[in-house]
Amino acid sequence: MTTRAEISGPELTAFAGRLEFAIDDFQIRGCTALEDGLGVLVCAPTGAGKTIVGEFAVHLALARGGKCFYTTPIKALSNQKYHDLIAVHGAENVGLLTGDNSINSSAPVVIMTTEVLRNMIYADSPALQGLSHVVMDEVHFLADRFRGAVWEEVILGLDPGVRVVSLSATVSNAEEFGDWITTVRGDTAVVVDEHRPVPLHQHMLVGNRMFELFDRRRRDGGKPEVNPELTRYIKHRVLGADAVGTYRDRLARERGRRGTRTTGVSRPRLVSMLENEGLLPAIAFIFSRAGCEGALAQCLRSDLRLLEPDEADRVDEVVERHLTELAPGDADVLGVDAWRAGLRRGFAAHHAGLLPTFRQAVEELFTLGLVKVVFATETLALGINMPARSVVLERLVKYNGESHVDLTPGEYTQLTGRAGRRGIDVEGHAVVVWTPEVLPDRVAGLAGARTFPLKSSFAPEYNMAMNLIDRLGLDGSRTLLRRSFAQFQTDRSVVGQARQLDSAERSLRKLDTELDAASTRHALDPDVFAEYVDLRAAIKQRERAQRFVRRLDSEESIAEDLGALTRGQVVSVQTGRHRGLAVVLDPAWKGADPKPLVLSEDGWVGRVGSAEFVNPPEVLGDLRVPKDTRTRHARREIAAALRKSGIERPRGRVKKKAAATDPELDEMRGRLRRHPVHKASGLDDLYRLAERRGRVQRDVESLGKAVQERTSQLENDFDAVVGVLLDLSYLEDDGEGSIRVTPTGAVLRRIYSESDLLVAECIRAGVWDRLSPPDLAAVVSSVLFTSRRESYRGGVDSMPGNRALRDALTGTLEVWEATNRVQERRGVVQTREPDTGFCAAVSAWASGRSLREALLAATEQGNLLSPGDFVRWNRQVIDLLEQIRSSVDPNAPLASAAKRAVAGVRRGVVASELD
Repeated sequence: MTTRAEISGPELTAFAGRLEFAIDDFQIRGCTALEDGLGVLVCAPTGAGKTIVGEFAVHLALARGGKCFYTTPIKALSNQKYHDLIAVHGAENVGLLTGDNSINSSAPVVIMTTEVLRNMIYADSPALQGLSHVVMDEVHFLADRFRGAVWEEVILGLDPGVRVVSLSATVSNAEEFGDWITTVRGDTAVVVDEHRPVPLHQHMLVGNRMFELFDRRRRDGGKPEVNPELTRYIKHRVLGADAVGTYRDRLARERGRRGTRTTGVSRPRLVSMLENEGLLPAIAFIFSRAGCEGALAQCLRSDLRLLEPDEADRVDEVVERHLTELAPGDADVLGVDAWRAGLRRGFAAHHAGLLPTFRQAVEELFTLGLVKVVFATETLALGINMPARSVVLERLVKYNGESHVDLTPGEYTQLTGRAGRRGIDVEGHAVVVWTPEVLPDRVAGLAGARTFPLKSSFAPEYNMAMNLIDRLGLDGSRTLLRRSFAQFQTDRSVVGQARQLDSAERSLRKLDTELDAASTRHALDPDVFAEYVDLRAAIKQRERAQRFVRRLDSEESIAEDLGALTRGQVVSVQTGRHRGLAVVLDPAWKGADPKPLVLSEDGWVGRVGSAEFVNPPEVLGDLRVPKDTRTRHARREIAAALRKSGIERPRGRVKKKAAATDPELDEMRGRLRRHPVHKASGLDDLYRLAERRGRVQRDVESLGKAVQERTSQLENDFDAVVGVLLDLSYLEDDGEGSIRVTPTGAVLRRIYSESDLLVAECIRAGVWDRLSPPDLAAVVSSVLFTSRRESYRGGVDSMPGNRALRDALTGTLEVWEATNRVQERRGVVQTREPDTGFCAAVSAWASGRSLREALLAATEQGNLLSPGDFVRWNRQVIDLLEQIRSSVDPNAPLASAAKRAVAGVRRGVVASELD
């Protein structure tokens, strides 16, 4: 029996005395360790109250005359925590820094995004003086493949005297993570609590019936089993009472008929069922913005009302307060009336496509109990304090930015962790809507796996390398890399691989002995039999190599022919959703995978690459294409002309071209047939033994290579990045056997962007010099913006705007190509291609045009932007423009243009979201 921790320290006693509730055992342990001078790692479920330990760090820093920085992964969470701490410590003691917002930044307590603190460390900011504590909320973001390295950079870069409080979701390797933090930062207490203060019940909604997911009748304490009543009901629903034994087959047919997006219940009916079951307020997670808006539209079309008239009046008061800074003419564009109508009836959407002020209003109303249901994307689960009584999941698949993937147990836990409000609800409820793709045992697997391993995503990047070398030198940078969590995990995993290698080598020696003995039994010369086995293996390897070379040759040929296509040529797209005749509107940009812009017979416009072709494209004819192809009318005219052109696509199934003969392979096969062992009989056991020996031999080779590579992979990656920087003269040899940052490199040190090297190269090449502020904002957007889906991404020639902008975009593409050639030679992942999809919108906005006109400019360019996306991309443009301005000579024309571009973009709805 464990003994409950007691409050003992004077500061914890004072802190706990001001709280309106008793703090839990794990919170006491975390706070006590902190007061004793240790760092702390707290791993606990969502809603358990781990932020209490972070708030105690703030209290402790203030009480001892120190400073505390409180970091969060997202700006919304920073804003929320800022207001929470102001309520406790007063506005004079609390500041906020989020990259695009700065309030009282010299305060003793500052809330900031993690990237802001990383940048301060690299800049050796004076604000770090006197820093005693850093709270890293949601530290499990360290595993994020896009941003996770920042968390490690901060943990490694902070002064050794700073106490770090790491707050994490429950992870299965908390002890390993804690061991690493102790290794790099000194004594750190690891506090793990897997107990949910509000129990969570799992359900599945099948049609109009709600079922418990697990069988509650089990009392043996073993692994919970799926509710048999639920399984029987689904079988009868899908199969019918007399169709037994073909459950999964029928599910597959049902899936094919109904489509993968079917939820099986209307959203208004779903909400009504939740209301009848007493499960409101609820968050319904739908993994697409369109799905959230569709659910909202369904509810608006219904007679669903969840609020009383007096509650609707209170909603109006909150809404008006949040809309005060919007320009009068923007209301129609932003859909304010429909948004307000949903709020007055108690339901709303919440996703990144909404304006931040809209999302903040929804969050406030939900917290006040005036919004009963929120249809949200998973961004709502990232730490924002919006707990509900129940959480609904319509699907268990989400889009990760590249493809649709299954939810992981960790993501499922994070989402469903929002269910159950501490101090309000006796229990929380997670409801998964059944569809033919969502089987109960799969849901049970996700619900049962309550933890997930935390894996480092740390990888060297250009800006990181520049700043590390500037601060620590080359050798010091390598030393820091060896202290990363990535290397810590690698070293531990290599121990296991080395053990496997040792075992495989012993097995290989044993198999050699057995093979020699078996050869003797069959009166075969072991060397002759080994020769035969090697010949068979060589033939298989040659055949595999031939297939690979044929595929590579085919891809190169396809890419070459795609790159040669010119405007107006008609080809047949051979595979994919848009197969059929297509006319080239814009030739491919240069690169490894050329993608010409085409228009298909049915009017689809997009870029096609080698993935859409089995064989090199054949030009079937030519079509006259007008100069301006951006308007819908022009595209319809071209599609009609294509259909009437008489050009026919090749008939029959597209087949790959026959492979050429290989004389060497034919000769090897002949030697095999003539070999004395080939016609021998009764050797099956010997062949099996030899094949097993071959597999073990390959295991030995691959494990040996893996152990060698993994122990040095991080440094090899770093050296490759340094090689690129040396090639491009951002670094240079100082003549004494070390590396130093050049004056040109000083610019790259201050650019914090995914495309940092491309930005620095464009600045150095002067391709952005002497641009007007709107044109500069446009071209800067091209290295930031990423189209959300396959859509019209017009080439430079089709870009609206003046010649200067088109020349700058062309120059940017040329710099991108040249930079990628250097990266390719060094084996470094290449910078992504610039995307012109936001250029027209930001140029229009920076030129003073209205929000409606700016969004229309994006639409005409083929990108349907939501208001929230418009604001978000403008924020990023402002941030990069500010970085450019501060990194170049303040008297340079580029600095002046960047300053004026920021002023042009930072206005109206964008400015209101930055204040």
